[in-house]
Amino acid sequence: MMPNDLIARAGHAHNRYRGLDLRQFLLGCVVTVMTLLSAVSAAQAEHHARVTTLFLAGDSTMAPKLPEKRPETGWGEALEAQADPSVIAISNHARNGRSTRTFISEGRWQAILDALHPGDWVMIQFGHNDASEQKIDRYTPPDQYRANLSRFVAEVRERGGRPILLTPVMRRRFDEQGNFYDTHGRYAQIVREVAEADAVTLVDMHALSGALLLTLGEDHSRDLFLILPPGKFANYPAGLDDNTHFSPAGAEIMANLVMNELRRQQLPLSTLLSAEPAN
Repeated sequence: MMPNDLIARAGHAHNRYRGLDLRQFLLGCVVTVMTLLSAVSAAQAEHHARVTTLFLAGDSTMAPKLPEKRPETGWGEALEAQADPSVIAISNHARNGRSTRTFISEGRWQAILDALHPGDWVMIQFGHNDASEQKIDRYTPPDQYRANLSRFVAEVRERGGRPILLTPVMRRRFDEQGNFYDTHGRYAQIVREVAEADAVTLVDMHALSGALLLTLGEDHSRDLFLILPPGKFANYPAGLDDNTHFSPAGAEIMANLVMNELRRQQLPLSTLLSAEPAN
């Protein structure tokens, strides 16, 4: 381009900009910048306002209960009662009667994934119903159980979440001689093996709760479970002898076992769960 052409173009540009209202131009710039800053500020505020969430995936031992089931209490409820919601939100997706297989097929696992944000935690505890061979509606063969657990871990990590595997809590079982025994067979060990193979945090509630039941013995361990006398509870007028599900006291004790193990392993989650209310 020749020098004369450049001069001509500069002259045209000068004429255009000379006709602009400079104040309007500057005001438009200010409005645009303020709009952008406001949008960024709102996004930052939303990010900081959202507290970390702990999702619970599991069966009846962990689950929230319907009014007609009280005083049955899931240990996940007891954990939530101890946590400050301004510090950590607990989203309990556990449900009575679910195995890993039915938790997936009913869309309950997908619901957790859809709500999961990077940095959130997911506690995963199954086994009671997976191991129930006589209940074909929920039974999960060992190999499928293992694969489901690995899938849970992988999909949480893919979304930036932090998985924790838990072995199933012990049922209260004593034989005629008063000897304590286990009912979960291979299923607790499978959880341990998946945790080791996938390098994921393990809370071995099978071992922890089993040691507690052995310490308490056949008589004193009754208070942890839903063993109810006749005529005392409206939901169970005939009484109940349930050695799987927890009383409110039992649920609280199980939640404390979980918390103590998280502290022992020095997981950041334990700090969130025991934090003082945020100012």
